[in-house]
Amino acid sequence: MPEPTPYPKLDDNNRLRSLAVDERPQERLQRLGPSHLSDTELLAMLLRSGTAGQDVLTLAGRLLAEAGSLAKLTRWTAKDFRRLKGIGPVKALQLVTVMEVAKRVALQGLGQSPMVDCPEAIVAQIQPLAMGLAVEKFWVLCLDRKNRLQRCVEATSGIASSALVHPREVFRIAIQEAASAIVCAHNHPSGDPAPSSADLRSTRQLREAAEAVQIPLLDHVIIGRAEVDPLGLGYYSFREAGVL
Repeated sequence: MPEPTPYPKLDDNNRLRSLAVDERPQERLQRLGPSHLSDTELLAMLLRSGTAGQDVLTLAGRLLAEAGSLAKLTRWTAKDFRRLKGIGPVKALQLVTVMEVAKRVALQGLGQSPMVDCPEAIVAQIQPLAMGLAVEKFWVLCLDRKNRLQRCVEATSGIASSALVHPREVFRIAIQEAASAIVCAHNHPSGDPAPSSADLRSTRQLREAAEAVQIPLLDHVIIGRAEVDPLGLGYYSFREAGVL
């Protein structure tokens, strides 16, 4: 009686090797272009190689499974990437660099002087900057007379629970940039954009300072994430809430 064929070990499975040559990511990329590649295949092209017992497609698939999506990978640090077998310090830094480029492209692709006249427009400007941050940052968006963005300036970068902004810092930026009006924004690393008592107090101080220097404060928006926000918006607007 012939001996039974043993089941293959996990390490014997090689997704890349099992594909026909013309169906492998690099060949598909050359033949069809990047739009025809899946998220896993695109990530495999960035990774370039796997490790012993784990081909590059498997490694790319595990990365996506851990993060949940390509978008969520942009929030990963080098330490996060290195948790996976097959990603060393150099490859982790390369991946962090690619994710940072993706965030900046998303920001710059919005145009040179976008209109900032609603909370959604503010979120569109700040979300790429806030993506993946583990601390609070506070930004001042300087606008012209038509509410078009002239410059976005990071005013402060705080600890995990506070950005520690002062009206003096905010309006010094506004005056230096000759802003006709400003919008303020900061992020909540937790993802929940609900304002704290300190956020409310800070916004009232900003409103009073705006009146004193006669530079309108059009809104203050807290940037979070829709999947964490109980309201599903992913942001909180003090203007919409009636505080401004």
